[in-house]
Amino acid sequence: MDNNIISRYNYAKEKYAGLGVDTGKALKKLGNISLSLHCWQLDDVTGFLKTGYGLSDSGLAVTGNLSGKARNGTEIRADYNKVFSLIPGKHRVNLHSIYGETGTGKVDRNEIGIEHFSEWIDWAKYNNTKIDFNCTCFSHPKAVSGYTICSSDKSIRDFWIEHIVRCREISYKIGKELSGYSIHNLWIPDGSKDDTAGRFRKRGLLKESLDEIFSYYYDKCVLLDSVESKLFGIGSESFVAGSFEFYLSYALKNDIMLCLDMGHFHPTESIADKISALYQFSDNIVLHLSRGVRWDSDHIATMNDDLLSLMRELVRAGVLEKTYLATDFFDASLSRIGALVYGAGAVLKCALFALLEPYGLISKYENEGNNFVKFALIEDSKLMPFSDVWNYYCEINNIPVGINLIKEIEKYDKIIISERS
Repeated sequence: MDNNIISRYNYAKEKYAGLGVDTGKALKKLGNISLSLHCWQLDDVTGFLKTGYGLSDSGLAVTGNLSGKARNGTEIRADYNKVFSLIPGKHRVNLHSIYGETGTGKVDRNEIGIEHFSEWIDWAKYNNTKIDFNCTCFSHPKAVSGYTICSSDKSIRDFWIEHIVRCREISYKIGKELSGYSIHNLWIPDGSKDDTAGRFRKRGLLKESLDEIFSYYYDKCVLLDSVESKLFGIGSESFVAGSFEFYLSYALKNDIMLCLDMGHFHPTESIADKISALYQFSDNIVLHLSRGVRWDSDHIATMNDDLLSLMRELVRAGVLEKTYLATDFFDASLSRIGALVYGAGAVLKCALFALLEPYGLISKYENEGNNFVKFALIEDSKLMPFSDVWNYYCEINNIPVGINLIKEIEKYDKIIISERS
């Protein structure tokens, strides 16, 4: 082990102890976090179910055209292996249904089954990894109108309802196969570019469709359902059926988890502020972690104020262990491997920073009405030797840090990624 890293950690440990913070306990809690790492960063949300329909036509867009994205299941799983080797802790895989492997045959969304994910399951068993799952209601000719399960065309609604019903079943079977739980997250792009007179009708159809989808019961120890809201999207600037208010109401009424995506709200709206409110009524929530820049641009997560505030609130509220964390961003302008490693790393760093905050002392002075000392402690804690604790955590998990981590990613890109045409 690196003696310099150990020495600096021991110094940091003493400094934090002076504020009543046990770094060992903080690292133990950090080690219990299992991020669900999204596969779509590794291939620009292309997937393996070819339909000839473009992603951007569905109100989503991946910027950049760096060569070397994963082209098949073998390549994307190899990339995952590398990513997992460069992130401390034990983490999960987050799949969209378009990453099923159907061989040479064409399988439409309403025909997919667990058999199309057998290679994923075999790989996950070998690596002792768990898998979460998402229906894919975009990049398809039957989504071109902007509506799926809210469509006025019953045949369109039935198609997508069948797709989501099958995805929930696949997610359940994945959980059973891997002897754990699998989260199935539902996000739909349904909305209107311009003003619509049909808001009430569309949301009525959404409720009817969801009621049918969730009428199929599964053991909640195996399948965990979540629904994801959005403020607006490309092509749905004026109206989104699955708004925060709609899904919050539906989730609470039907005992389903709510999923909050950091990019799916107004840029000035704080996700962190919602935590203490939601957990008064919810047992668990799902968070999709990314970085919006002016809008839902799905930038790579970084240690910015939004993510730090969110992690602080999870820790301060005592709900970190009850919250399911998943990454969700895509950037094809730089190393796809590097993006996932550093994005996931940012989430874990922010969580550690929050776990190392002297919350006990901060709460004590706040309760006594001494707001100056509370304020000063929060400010001074920003200058504590947090990075030495992080580097130690990486060291004991055999993860390179700093320039060595960068070199490891560049080496993989040069040897493996560059060979892909």
